Amino acid sequence: MHLQFSEDAETSYFFSQPHQPFFLLAFVNAIVTMLIFMLSYKGLQHLGILPTTFHSYSMIYLLFTPAFTAFLFTTFPRFTSTPPIEKKIYMRIFSLFYLGSILFVLGSIVSPLLSYGGMFLLFAGHAMVFKTLRSIYTSSQMPDNQDVFWIYTAMGFGVLSHLIFILSSLFYMPALGLATEIGIYLYLFMVAFTVAQRMVPFFSHVMHNKNTKLLPTVFVLLLLHVLLEGIYTNASFIVDLLLAFVIGKEIISWKLPFPNPNPLLWILHLSLYWVPVALLFGAMANLTRMLTGTGFLQLDIHVLMLGFVFTILIGFGTRVTLGHSGNMMQAGMWEKVLFNWTQVVVMMRLFTSMAAAFGWNFMVLFDISATVWMVMFILWGIRFFPVLINGKQLYDA
Repeated sequence: MHLQFSEDAETSYFFSQPHQPFFLLAFVNAIVTMLIFMLSYKGLQHLGILPTTFHSYSMIYLLFTPAFTAFLFTTFPRFTSTPPIEKKIYMRIFSLFYLGSILFVLGSIVSPLLSYGGMFLLFAGHAMVFKTLRSIYTSSQMPDNQDVFWIYTAMGFGVLSHLIFILSSLFYMPALGLATEIGIYLYLFMVAFTVAQRMVPFFSHVMHNKNTKLLPTVFVLLLLHVLLEGIYTNASFIVDLLLAFVIGKEIISWKLPFPNPNPLLWILHLSLYWVPVALLFGAMANLTRMLTGTGFLQLDIHVLMLGFVFTILIGFGTRVTLGHSGNMMQAGMWEKVLFNWTQVVVMMRLFTSMAAAFGWNFMVLFDISATVWMVMFILWGIRFFPVLINGKQLYDA
């Protein structure tokens, strides 16, 4: 992929809204880094850093962070009733993400020095995202901004996890586990869940009394999860069971109209239902690992990240792309295939973990799960990159 940064960027449709370049970069990164990871896992590509480190970093900071930035830079000003983010601000951040992604990927093939250079650029961009959201949060005059506070706080933990990840990669590898736990639970999950509990009932036209204790309770439990994992690996199953109960009970109380005939809604509902299911899977896997030593190939993280965060990313990403391009907010056959394919991705990764736990040769399933992941983003790109780049109209008005 080649993006031209010139005077044309000032008038280019592609750069006219913050979600467009960030979504495209995130989804291209998802394809490229998964391909490199798959080849390295099979011994066909030598990485300057450990394959698992490459995979964790690329998923958290090259895929989800630009994708979250795309969504938050579009919606955060609306949440806070503040002016849209200036182009010069989001273009500066995008440039850091873009250059950092190139260096990180090149470094995985050429030299780890390039990878670390890319990581520093990506961190700088991530810190600027946090600074921008903080500026919006502090300037807002909205009286009820609890959701905004927790999004902003979770993004702060994302920057902290990013810093720990880089420092531990350079000086103290055992701390990588802490960086990953913070990045997954206090950052990615907390941001996605905070946005979801605000927006999904709203999109679904569900009226319910907002539970003001939900987000503080979830945050405390997530913090306990991270602390328990730091004290004794797999001990977090206790907290995961509590989280599954608290979140599951809350989601049921919303009485979402599921199954819903509107694909743009049922994909969001489905992602939320994955949260308690994923936490239960994770709790059982961690407890089994403690008692028997049986490993599930990071089942807890993957089911939560794919079942919930990845699924809702595709749902929200599609809504934002359609809604901000003048397209009608409707889902045709393409969108239905894409939304169903997200669940193929989740189930294949679940089967891969189960195969590993039972001692089977899981490499074939690993290859399939990585392939269906790449196919997902390739298909989404074929459908929506023309919308992001030049505002293509998918349906006749």
